[in-house]
Amino acid sequence: MRQSWWKILAIALLLYTLIAGLLMEAPRLPILNETIRALHFHVTMWFGMILMLVVAVYYSIKYLRTNDIRNDDLAIEFTNSAILFGVLGIVTGMLWAKFTWGDYWSGDPKQNAAAIGILMYFAYLILRNSLTDSQQRARIGAIYNIFAFAAFIPLIFVLPRLTDSLHPGNGGNPGFNAYDLDSKLRAVFYPAIIGWTLLGCWIATVRVRMRRVERTIEDRMINS
Repeated sequence: MRQSWWKILAIALLLYTLIAGLLMEAPRLPILNETIRALHFHVTMWFGMILMLVVAVYYSIKYLRTNDIRNDDLAIEFTNSAILFGVLGIVTGMLWAKFTWGDYWSGDPKQNAAAIGILMYFAYLILRNSLTDSQQRARIGAIYNIFAFAAFIPLIFVLPRLTDSLHPGNGGNPGFNAYDLDSKLRAVFYPAIIGWTLLGCWIATVRVRMRRVERTIEDRMINS
């Protein structure tokens, strides 16, 4: 029970996010109106994704320093969880865009940058799967992961702000920032970030255990 408290917290926070995010009173901001409820899902998933990518980079660096394959397990699975949340973030963003901009994909700089960023990480998975030697796969994957994150952050947070964009927070459009978040939104927004992040960690830890069990079984089969 003591080891599962954070999983229980994740479930509780996500249930709270789902109920409060859909039923609470939302502020009527220009353009956004009721669609600001997407804040608790689309935006917070991407916050969780960024946090998981930070953890993945940490373990990638740790692997390069120690050559401990267990660190590579954590790096790849936190990256996998981050990719899942990134895809979900894009899908929820497309649904929001359909109601707000009139089309699922309008070629907005923010949308294009997000798609390129996710494709960079799909390339990371393809690169890893193309290598057969486990140590080489882990080493090259760790290096790629570090550089991908270094490119991903300016691609998502800097470059789209250098041009006009329909996305909230760019080009004079109202955005999801400290001035647009009232106390009611904050009461759901911050718990949602924690909830999605904990869920991502939960998925990653389960996948890590599965990966290590599979490796143990393979080693026993080879040695038998």
